[in-house]
Amino acid sequence: MSDAQKDFRDLLHAQRVWDVPLPRFDPSSAPATPLPLFHAWFAEAVAAGQTEPHTMTLATADPEGRPDVRTLMLHDADERGWHFATHATSAKGRQLAARPYAALGFYWPAQGRQVRVRGAVTPAGREESRADLGARSTGALAAALTGSQSEVLPSREELVRASEAAWEHARAQPDAEAETWTRYAVEPWEVEFFQGDGRRRHVRLRYRRDGAGWSRELLWP
Repeated sequence: MSDAQKDFRDLLHAQRVWDVPLPRFDPSSAPATPLPLFHAWFAEAVAAGQTEPHTMTLATADPEGRPDVRTLMLHDADERGWHFATHATSAKGRQLAARPYAALGFYWPAQGRQVRVRGAVTPAGREESRADLGARSTGALAAALTGSQSEVLPSREELVRASEAAWEHARAQPDAEAETWTRYAVEPWEVEFFQGDGRRRHVRLRYRRDGAGWSRELLWP
């Protein structure tokens, strides 16, 4: 084993998990549907000082069924599902067009909690997608206007030029459109809530779509 590999392993194994008091979670008191519990856990993550609690992992599959994953921001969570947005021409946009299913993962280590969402993905209409882009910051709009997401970048200089032009456009026209910008909703058929426990007696509560309602079940850690 090389010294670099040994140093990495020593550093990796020295890391601790949940070195903070963890809240208790009684699944018997959980609501009948997952959305209110998600809203409550999100608010508690914010109150606990969790950094960027609105970031999540989005997993998709390419046309050959090979998995892909990235981190992005949650735009909303309502009765229609968990919402995010991207360019329809991006890698994830193309993957969702070919296979309209996804999984989301939230991790809030400040409280030892995870939430997993799996479901079908539906793109929003043009007006909703435009409104989503219009509600974002100037920087976010500039990034969307830069375009060409996931395509090969010939040089850093080309990105700088395109970004500067996009910033000028965004400042001059805060209601500017990015034609391929699309809002998506993950309509869940399964949502799992995980509460970590210092003695590894983790609580896992899974909601599963059951007709028009939901069923609930506990899972072994």
